[in-house]
Amino acid sequence: MVGFVPWCIGFLVFAASSGIILSLVFQLAHVIEETAFPTATQPTNKMEDEWALHQLKTTANFATTNKLITWWVGGLNFQVEHHLFPKISHIHYPAISSIIKQACTDLNIPYIEHGSMYEAVASHVAHLKTHGGKD
Repeated sequence: MVGFVPWCIGFLVFAASSGIILSLVFQLAHVIEETAFPTATQPTNKMEDEWALHQLKTTANFATTNKLITWWVGGLNFQVEHHLFPKISHIHYPAISSIIKQACTDLNIPYIEHGSMYEAVASHVAHLKTHGGKD
């Protein structure tokens, strides 16, 4: 209906913007200063922590009070809840989040969360600097 060139431009813009959004979400949820990067114990090839604890140590939330960001990324800023309850709709993540935070506090288990997207980006950049060898 619009021709090949306009369609191609639209497709490329959509694909690029989707890719940027998804990569940003995954970097801010997994590749920050506070998350762990465990490796399996050899020769058994088993992880040290059980599944739920592993999820809590390797994922982080960001900007969970920002309704625009929550809408924009489809609730994936609640990454901890997404990993623990992948089959539950993201509209329930805010309620689940408070329950998980309280349980983590009671059990002295880390619950990683950045209050804003800016804080999460700063943590990601710090992580890159730490592992990149640059000051």
